Amino acid sequence: MSGFMFDAVPFIVSAGFVLVLGIIIVTVIRGIAQWNKNNNSPILTVEVRIVAKRMSVSDHTHHNNTGNGHTTMHTSSSTSYYATFEVESGDRIELHIPTAEYGMLVEGDVGRLTFQGTRYKGFERSRPSGSAR
Repeated sequence: MSGFMFDAVPFIVSAGFVLVLGIIIVTVIRGIAQWNKNNNSPILTVEVRIVAKRMSVSDHTHHNNTGNGHTTMHTSSSTSYYATFEVESGDRIELHIPTAEYGMLVEGDVGRLTFQGTRYKGFERSRPSGSAR
């Protein structure tokens, strides 16, 4: 039985390594494909209404070996911002929004969304009729 363990462990470790490497490669290929698709998409400007906003917070923990047998831990987080826009036909599109613009968008606002594929390019709020510029 112990001989089986000595034979199985390298196989399991190798299979795990290949699986993780495969996931990384697929993720990189998908990222490059999306980047290429966005670059080849036209820049569109459409009339929309903002129907939703959301944030996604990711926490990251880093362990650092100080070299003297001690390990320090550093925790950080990052926040991604998204808005969902609805066009006149009722179709919706959710786009990643830059941090600086997220606070300027308000659910219910109507205006012109400019985007390229899945890339947010900007939102210009419509001015109510009769308002001053």
